Amino acid sequence: MADTIVAIATATGLSSISIVRVSGEMALELAYKLTQRNTLTPRFALLSSLYNYGNQLIDEAIVLYFQNPKSFTGEDIVEFQCHGGIIVAQEIVETLLKHGARLALAGEFSKRAFLNGKIDLTKAEAISKLIEAKSINATKILARQLKGELKDFIDDARESLIKIQAYSEVMIDYAEEDIPDNVLDNIHVQLQEIIKKITHIVSISLRRKGLIEGFRVAIVGKPNVGKSSLLNAMLNFERAIVSDIAGTTRDTIEEEFRVGTHIIRLIDTAGIRQCSDRIEKIGIERSLNSIEGADVIIAMFDNSKPFDDEDEEILNLISNLSDDKHLLVAINKSDLNTKLDKERLDKFHQIKISAKDEIEPLIKSLETLMDSIGGDEELMLISSRQIEAVSMAKNEIVNALLPLSNLELEFFSYHILSAIKTLSSISKPYDNEEILDKMFSEFCLGK
Repeated sequence: MADTIVAIATATGLSSISIVRVSGEMALELAYKLTQRNTLTPRFALLSSLYNYGNQLIDEAIVLYFQNPKSFTGEDIVEFQCHGGIIVAQEIVETLLKHGARLALAGEFSKRAFLNGKIDLTKAEAISKLIEAKSINATKILARQLKGELKDFIDDARESLIKIQAYSEVMIDYAEEDIPDNVLDNIHVQLQEIIKKITHIVSISLRRKGLIEGFRVAIVGKPNVGKSSLLNAMLNFERAIVSDIAGTTRDTIEEEFRVGTHIIRLIDTAGIRQCSDRIEKIGIERSLNSIEGADVIIAMFDNSKPFDDEDEEILNLISNLSDDKHLLVAINKSDLNTKLDKERLDKFHQIKISAKDEIEPLIKSLETLMDSIGGDEELMLISSRQIEAVSMAKNEIVNALLPLSNLELEFFSYHILSAIKTLSSISKPYDNEEILDKMFSEFCLGK
């Protein structure tokens, strides 16, 4: 990390201010060259002229110097807060490059902060997700993670496993001595408690991942039920082609749409039915894949037509959704005479709408659902990487229970160590010295 890196820290476009950030050993030296000054006071905002490589005035800007290690990256950092627009900021960057800096890679400032011990991986991911947050609830969850709540959860589980691993290693070393039953019982109880906590946080995270990534909402139904009309009504413009011909929509259509404080990804799918048309079949397959990847399903039925085999297919589909899916059932064309056998849908709450005239009840239901999913601020995992790592750790702990019962402590230790390493990938790397430290700090070995 000897290089000094530079990047524009604000989004491209017209604005009052743009920020150029420099980090590394040469940051202060480069600031002197741009400002033509020989001193900068740490954490003091200074209005200064900035000059390019040819000694020509670029701009008057606010210059802030953060001295290591009291900075975001743990290195010297200088920020130039110049006038907005891309040209001025780019000229500052180009000047810094000519003076010896290099362009930062994506995420490199956060990477340096992690490597210098300023943040752990949970905070680094929270920073990244906060920038991309799709709802107010997401920002609340991510703000808590910036304070270290997920790190504390992972570290507690990790510390418990390290302690258990240390006990196991000692018992292996002193295998000739009898192992008290209460030691094994206590380990078993502790592992069951860890499994319970991990199962809960994974379950919560799967159900609420749309808070962080943006909820994916798929509109499904038989052909010509009004899915595309609903999409257009929700977006308030003609995004999808609408006609009376069944099978008009042959592919999935996706658009972002704001519901209350949430930004969702709305997906109009091809009508699901049995057909012989090869292109339409491909569209239906994509529809089924969209349903699999969606967080919320809006299942539409036509109030003006009798319940038929195609409706039955949709009913079977929504009746077998996994527990992490949320469902809304919309009865479209409710302004027309009722011919649909609604009793077939009695086990579902039905929302009456007219995709052409009145969709507000569905919008309200969708907003209420979004709010209920993110209504509390319970701790959750914020990325697929974190969910996968915690799930793998749980599997290793479960796999360790049988060897523990059979006193096969080598196999038990193998699984526990794998769980520790997997959990460690979420917050901080695992170090074998931690086991030794725990052993020598908590056991009087006398040797």
